Amino acid sequence: MFDHGVALPQYRLHVVPAVVALASPTWQREVWLDPGRFQNLDYIVHVLFDDFCDADDPLPWLGRCLRTEEEVELMARLGAAYSAVQESVGAGAHDEVYLDSPGWPAVVAAAARLAQVLVANDHGALSRLHDAGHRWPLGPEQVMS
Repeated sequence: MFDHGVALPQYRLHVVPAVVALASPTWQREVWLDPGRFQNLDYIVHVLFDDFCDADDPLPWLGRCLRTEEEVELMARLGAAYSAVQESVGAGAHDEVYLDSPGWPAVVAAAARLAQVLVANDHGALSRLHDAGHRWPLGPEQVMS
C-alpha cells in the first residue's frame, strides 16, 4: 500500500500520535504519570525508536513512515533532544524524572515542530487523495468494489 509519500501508512498512524504526545506537557503529566493509563513515556519511546521508526537514524524511514526530508531532519532533532535527556537522567529513570529534567523543554519543542510538519503533510496527502477522487465516508458503490 502506498499513500502519497509513505509505503507504511499504518506505521504513521502510530508515529504521529506519539510525536503529538511528546509535544504536549499537559498530556504527559495527566496521562503518563497516571498508573491507570496505558500510555507512558516508555510506550512513546518504543514507537519512535524501536517499532515504527528510529528517531536516532530516521533517514531509512523516508518513504516508509516519514513523507519528506524535512520530517527526517526534524525526527533526527527530536531523537537527539530525547537522547540527551536520557543520557542525563539515565535510561531507567521514571517518567517524572524525564519530565522534570532541564533538557525536557527541548524535547517538547522539537516534538512540537515535528508535529506541525507531520500533520500539515498528512493534510496535504489527504487533499491529494480527495483530488484524485477518493471520498470519505465511502458510498455504497465504493464499499461494494
